[in-house]
Amino acid sequence: MLEQILPAELFAVLLVFVRVGTALMLLPGFAEPFVSPRLRLLLALTIALLVAPVIADKLPKMPESAAMLGLLILGEILVGAFLGTIARMFIAALTTTGMVIAYMSAMANALVNDPSAAQQGSLAGSFLTVTAVLLIFTLNLHHMMLMAVVDSYDLFKPGQVPPIGDFADMVTHVVAKTFLLSFQLAAPFIGVGLIFFLGLGLLGRLMPQMQVFFVAMPIQIAAGMVVLAIALPAMLHWFIGGFEETLLPFVAP
Repeated sequence: MLEQILPAELFAVLLVFVRVGTALMLLPGFAEPFVSPRLRLLLALTIALLVAPVIADKLPKMPESAAMLGLLILGEILVGAFLGTIARMFIAALTTTGMVIAYMSAMANALVNDPSAAQQGSLAGSFLTVTAVLLIFTLNLHHMMLMAVVDSYDLFKPGQVPPIGDFADMVTHVVAKTFLLSFQLAAPFIGVGLIFFLGLGLLGRLMPQMQVFFVAMPIQIAAGMVVLAIALPAMLHWFIGGFEETLLPFVAP
């Protein structure tokens, strides 16, 4: 019955479209709020039309019932969401890094709209996020993200039960890695901030009549900008290395 409603060629395109489309709804750069969902779906459909004939031998046969088709589509959605979430977590790490930098640079109250997180965030976090997305596309790492989605058919074959336990372990590992990465990126600001606050404490003891924080706040902001200008290339290099290292296992050699 399903063969009359859904031809075999259209069934193959549908399966690929579900996985790729779900991943594109989460991948950095493609899933930003300022990118039209129609463009994302059109890109996913284009990729599905190109990829479906290549991986046709890896796709299962058309199920006999609509319930089995629904379960098959649900499995593809889980795989696509898993791949997109892994990449999206690294962008979230930059938001955490930006908040740490803001607290250490006396800019925690200066919140702006973060276009990637679709919410208010720190100035440093918004700057790092936009710069990282730009760098991902400049270095063609978006090709690696798309290759990881396509090559995932060798790891997670359609028609098989997705390894939910392995997904949970991988997500837990990536969450811990990105949380550590966010503090590693903010380490220069934490070190400079601790030294600066120690100096303020000593100055407050030596000159109690002086409004220490009122005088020191402009210096703190200026110091944060100087440290950001010096450390930014190393921070982005460290971020891109971790991002590429996490996606590399999903790309076929």
